[in-house]
Amino acid sequence: MSGGMSENRPGRDRRAVRHRGRPGAADARGRRVAVVGGGIAGLAAATALAERGVAVTLVESTGRLGGRVAAWPLPDGRTMSRGFHAFFRQYYNLRALLRRVDPELRMLTPVADYPLQRPDGPRDSFAGLPRTPPWSVLRFVQRNPAFTPAALARVNVPAALELMRVRFPETYSRYDGESAAAFLDRLRFPAGARDLALEVFARSFFADPCEFGAGEMVAMFHSYFIGSAEGLLFDVPRDDYDSALWAPLGDYLGRLGVEIVTGARVDGVALGGERASISVDGSVEPVDAVVLAADPRAARGIVAGLDAVEAPGFSAWQDAVAAARNAPPFVVVRLWLDRLVAPDRPAFLGTSGYGRLDNVSVLERFEAGASAWASGQRGSVVELHAYACDPGVLGDAAASETVVRELEEQLHAVYPETTSAGVIAREVLVRDDCPLSGTDPWAARAGVRTPSPQLMLAGDWVRCDYPVALMERAATTGFLAANALLEGWGAAGHDLWTAPMTGLLARGTRPAARVRRPGG
Repeated sequence: MSGGMSENRPGRDRRAVRHRGRPGAADARGRRVAVVGGGIAGLAAATALAERGVAVTLVESTGRLGGRVAAWPLPDGRTMSRGFHAFFRQYYNLRALLRRVDPELRMLTPVADYPLQRPDGPRDSFAGLPRTPPWSVLRFVQRNPAFTPAALARVNVPAALELMRVRFPETYSRYDGESAAAFLDRLRFPAGARDLALEVFARSFFADPCEFGAGEMVAMFHSYFIGSAEGLLFDVPRDDYDSALWAPLGDYLGRLGVEIVTGARVDGVALGGERASISVDGSVEPVDAVVLAADPRAARGIVAGLDAVEAPGFSAWQDAVAAARNAPPFVVVRLWLDRLVAPDRPAFLGTSGYGRLDNVSVLERFEAGASAWASGQRGSVVELHAYACDPGVLGDAAASETVVRELEEQLHAVYPETTSAGVIAREVLVRDDCPLSGTDPWAARAGVRTPSPQLMLAGDWVRCDYPVALMERAATTGFLAANALLEGWGAAGHDLWTAPMTGLLARGTRPAARVRRPGG
């Protein structure tokens, strides 16, 4: 699939919204762009530009593509990554990027369910729920034991209705200054529902609910559940991220003429004059524009090093970028065990009340490399996550080892059959490079466009007016950055899709986008 997105709907949601790219010339040949960062945002930007004939150099500081969704080889045929990622069916733009190399998305396989469990017994499941709201919400409440008549009577109904009256982008700003935890307090949901269906999801943003912005959480509920008919189930890659996703996409970019430079450091970016320039390991290359799609900390460093240019608001924009914060550290532990996890265990389990343990993945259930290892060893490959950890785990071996021990102890509590399993190999990863979507004013955050037409931002930390998050925000802002440059050069942009821009009860709800149906 080349060029823009399909003319047909990207999923089953009849209210999905198509955001058309600006019309223009078929290509922008003769232009040259440097894309800094080989994660999802950078890959999307490079793809969108190269498909319009732009000469693209993509610079990635590590030795591989994928950014924070990368994977890398280990001895004995094993692989490691930064942890499990769910490819929801609402991720229209990320999926469109992947369709460039796999039109039928055979690289992905569905996860039948991802139950959410507490130590005292209740377990929520998302399997079997209707996918179309409001029936999905009503059925979820009906079958959740936490929603007793007494609990429902305590719910703050006006606050609950806010979840169905969203309008984007205004909803993001509506909750300025309010945390996800404060909103949940105001909502007065029963504790079981709050822990399982709310806080677990908030922590998937690598943040403590007390620091996570309520606007982001409300947008999350809309796009994943209350406002979308795609349902809450998701897909995962059939193999490690590099083999299934990024190596094929890198080959595609190579065929488009994109120069991919890995293991290289961007020393700086210069703006102003007729052309911009980028310095990579001391070598300066003139370009027409730069898309900065690095991780949040690296992007802040590059922006801080920019010399002032003759553009209104440039200094204030630099301050806005500098004000962005990273989320607390997270820990990923991958274990290669000498015996199998019980066959009735889910491929992915979310947890609440098990100390620092946030979820458990049994990788051989869906990842080909892990399956081959497990088959040969008659064992299991299990991954444990702890989000929003204390900053002390960074650079302190004793502190991180304490977290690892607790995660393994909680694994034994969740899956008792692992208690007697031997650990053949263990890999531990501790990072703090994810963005924090906090309670600061939404409109004050840096967006895709900057004061200079020679520089665009992209990434999951960049403000986006659409109801998108995580990997989908990265992909969407990558396409938007490319579209902004193409628009300036008079070339056609790429169409994008999102979940509905308004809730079911929003006044003056905008009609669904008209889309040409197959054969019509």
